[in-house]
Amino acid sequence: MKATLRSRCVRTFAAGALSAALLTAGSVGTFAHAAASPKPKPSPSTSASKSTASITVKASSASVKAGDKVTFTGRTKGMPIGSKLVLQHKKGSKWTTLQASTTVKQGSSYSLDAKLNDKGKQELRIKYDEVTSPSVTVTVK
Repeated sequence: MKATLRSRCVRTFAAGALSAALLTAGSVGTFAHAAASPKPKPSPSTSASKSTASITVKASSASVKAGDKVTFTGRTKGMPIGSKLVLQHKKGSKWTTLQASTTVKQGSSYSLDAKLNDKGKQELRIKYDEVTSPSVTVTVK
């Protein structure tokens, strides 16, 4: 009986020692791997993601009468759904924001209606934060 009890104790002790050794070796290996691996790069800042963002624009008509509605449609890339987009027109060398605005919809698309009153060639674009679309020209008669 003493031999059986002693054998059980020895086996239990050996199993415990082996488990402790395996756990210790596993954690040491993990720490060694973490120390050897390169440090993670910081996540890109918002300005970096803006450089990858883009907006396309298309006007429903290239020529309209003063006061008529023009619909601007397009798609966005790299912008969250619900982002506010504004319509701008070029006056001289400066871009000014008009009253018309919309938001980015599901599927990264948008549609914006605007009435153009100033006669002549209007250079227009869509803007979100620092991201702008290429300009489109609409002639208002």
